[in-house]
Amino acid sequence: MVDWKDPLPVTRQCALLDLPRSTFYHVPKPVSDEELVLMKLIDRCHLDYPFLGSRRIRDWLEDEGHCVNRKKVQRLMRTMGLVASYPKRNLSLANHAHKVYPYLLKYLVIDRPNQAWATDITYIPMARGFVYLVAIMDWYSRRVLSWRVSNTLDASFCVDALEEAIERHGPPEIFNTDQGSQFTSDDFTDVLKQHGIRISMDGKGRWVDNVFVERLWRSVKYEEVYLKAYDCIGAARASLGRYFTYYNSKRRHQSLDRRTPDNVYYEDAARLAA
Repeated sequence: MVDWKDPLPVTRQCALLDLPRSTFYHVPKPVSDEELVLMKLIDRCHLDYPFLGSRRIRDWLEDEGHCVNRKKVQRLMRTMGLVASYPKRNLSLANHAHKVYPYLLKYLVIDRPNQAWATDITYIPMARGFVYLVAIMDWYSRRVLSWRVSNTLDASFCVDALEEAIERHGPPEIFNTDQGSQFTSDDFTDVLKQHGIRISMDGKGRWVDNVFVERLWRSVKYEEVYLKAYDCIGAARASLGRYFTYYNSKRRHQSLDRRTPDNVYYEDAARLAA
């Protein structure tokens, strides 16, 4: 919005936009190759041992031959959106800015498609840089209903995925998320409220409350992401699209009696509608 060629001085343009000049002049520093390697290792460690905090991940990295201090591990984990999974105090005070909703899936029998959906965000490494992936899953069938990739952690790509899933499949009865700022934001929860969807949220640090999406991430990374080195976000999007098509239509799940998510989702939905 600030234009160098405009006759109005940059100082005045920034003042009118209430934009600090330091923000305008700041040139983001690209992530170094060393840090990209560390982030990939931290991602693998977190996937295998989600209960490890920054201290123990630092020790794990040291065992792998990478000496790095804890503050750097903490900073990289924040960039990646990773948090150790363990019980924390004052769970009801997890987020002062946004409303946090109770967890509705405990002891609930999930016995039909579109009864409960869930979502989460994960870090996806590329050959140079990284992106974030959000996916929306039907709990009953494990089918991935929609997904998006983004190079930022704002709420917009999560809202896009949600709106696509609802447009294609209709609204679910319950939608479960974690307490991340993207999912507690008004932009996201307003879409759920507009469609009369009951909102459910995991307890803070309770990754097990959204265990099916966590299992999806493990499959995506070991069967797709770690086998590839995406050159750009377009390549990542195309390759992930092919994987999710395979995951939904070809990959049989032992927990689904060796049926595919597509089989379970569409066949059971048709049976209930009959």
